[in-house]
Amino acid sequence: MEKLRIVFMGTPEFAVGILDTIIKNNYEVVGVITAADKPAGRGQKIKYSAVKEYALEHNLNLLQPTNLKDESFLSELKSLNANLQVVVAFRMLPEVVWKMPKLGTFNLHASLLPNYRGAAPINWAIINGETKTGVTTFFIDDKIDTGAMILSKETPIAATENAGELHDRLMNLGCETVVETLSLIEKGEVTTTIQTDSSEIKTAYKLNKDNCKIDFSKSATEIYNLIRGLSPYPSAWCFIKDEENEWNVKIYETNLVLESHDFEVGSIITTRKEMKIALENSFLEIKSIQFPGKKKMTASELLNGMTFSQDAKAL
Repeated sequence: MEKLRIVFMGTPEFAVGILDTIIKNNYEVVGVITAADKPAGRGQKIKYSAVKEYALEHNLNLLQPTNLKDESFLSELKSLNANLQVVVAFRMLPEVVWKMPKLGTFNLHASLLPNYRGAAPINWAIINGETKTGVTTFFIDDKIDTGAMILSKETPIAATENAGELHDRLMNLGCETVVETLSLIEKGEVTTTIQTDSSEIKTAYKLNKDNCKIDFSKSATEIYNLIRGLSPYPSAWCFIKDEENEWNVKIYETNLVLESHDFEVGSIITTRKEMKIALENSFLEIKSIQFPGKKKMTASELLNGMTFSQDAKAL
């Protein structure tokens, strides 16, 4: 059995849960690598990554390279004398980095590979209406999320679950899977499975403004899945137009009401407490929405201070 000396690489909150579990299971983490600090928000204040916050709080050796091929960074990394690197939600590594440790570099990915390789696997699994997903550990190679798989664990996706809820469950499942993977590597008992490609493989494309916009010509189920797949972040959005006003709004939570009607698709129907958008043979009941410059609120809260004409439409 070889004692592990681990370098951990990651950036967001998802990675923090894994790093914390590694440490709580008494593995030695000799270094943590995370993204460089960058300005964020209206004030453009410097913001630390979630992993940096954790590393500082726990006095871990921290590196924040801007260039992963920089000679001074590579020299620092080598001096840590790690025999294993663990990567969770970081960036693509150059070969000189992932080949450095004797026992290799493995990644935890939040999907059942080979499906949903890429930047946003949790979101796309829900957007595409999947009923199950999971996590996979694999040894990194020279492409994105294509390496030999070590362990894979599956979990169902509830019909009403949003991306935030699934994120938290997959982080817990990921913690369990990473610890099992570390144990196998430590004991020298790892067996791997090569990923097989096919035309059926689904991709977790990077999310952007275009693919987060609600297209009201799509089916009610597709619209409902898009909204929950992007909630709470980065959130689905659309325009609401009413007479001379037009707002860019974010929609976080909805119910789907299957009911025939004669309204034009996109029409907004309100009562004193309810707001619905007409879809094909159904209504999208708005539960949580955010108008520009305002906080996220329930439909009831919105309608306390806002009224819509009969011609209001979601576009």
